[in-house]
Amino acid sequence: MNYLDLSKIVQDIRRNILYMNNRGRASHTGSALSIVELLVVLYFKILRIDPENPYKSNRDRFILSKAHASAALYAVLAKRGFFSEEWLKKFHVDGGMLPGHLDKTSAPGIEVSAGSLGHGLSIGIGMALAGKLDKSDYKVYVLCGDGEINEGSIWEGILFAGAKKLDNLTLIIDYNKWQAYGRTNEVINLEPLSLKLKSFNWYPVEIDGHSFEEIEDALNLKVSQPKAIIAHTIKGKGISFMEDRLEWHYKSPSEEELKKALEELE
Repeated sequence: MNYLDLSKIVQDIRRNILYMNNRGRASHTGSALSIVELLVVLYFKILRIDPENPYKSNRDRFILSKAHASAALYAVLAKRGFFSEEWLKKFHVDGGMLPGHLDKTSAPGIEVSAGSLGHGLSIGIGMALAGKLDKSDYKVYVLCGDGEINEGSIWEGILFAGAKKLDNLTLIIDYNKWQAYGRTNEVINLEPLSLKLKSFNWYPVEIDGHSFEEIEDALNLKVSQPKAIIAHTIKGKGISFMEDRLEWHYKSPSEEELKKALEELE
């Protein structure tokens, strides 16, 4: 699949996120929009998965630890064929089937129930370690938010994974520079993030998190230790009035905002 094809999929995913959050009056629109390219490259170019057999034992595992951005993952899973896109109409609504935070039992393709920040990486580390012990060749990918990196459990996991040289593990950090109450590095400064990760025996790579080529190259990079991809992204990416604005951590688009956003995507 070439990058033009991926671009079309990205636009469809962004469109579905907007519809879903408008219909369900759901928060975290900006958080979902910032990770679309990352998820599309993973699911359409990288992950060894089978939508017809979503829990095949040798599948690659993906965990969306920043599970408040669930709309993006649901939209990608539907586009990839794990379930019908009709299911997206049942996101975050009374009597619906797709909750605002991920529930493993709600739809095929979801590896972990998540929502309490800081847990996804440790679960992924457990999966990666199990793969090593079982001599299985599957890979584990975990996507965290930059604000989520404040959690102490994240750094405990990073320390453990580096010590165990889990080269089947990739952490992707959605570095969109915002968290719930302000600029990430004004709340708690993460920098120098790359050097910190390196000191914990990880292999850090910094990329443009909206560049298909840079995402794919980073994901395909083979190293002998756990890998951390620091993906510089834009919160609310793709919609001019949502980009790099804190309020879209919480807001859902009104009918007027939805119409305006869809016009921009066209």
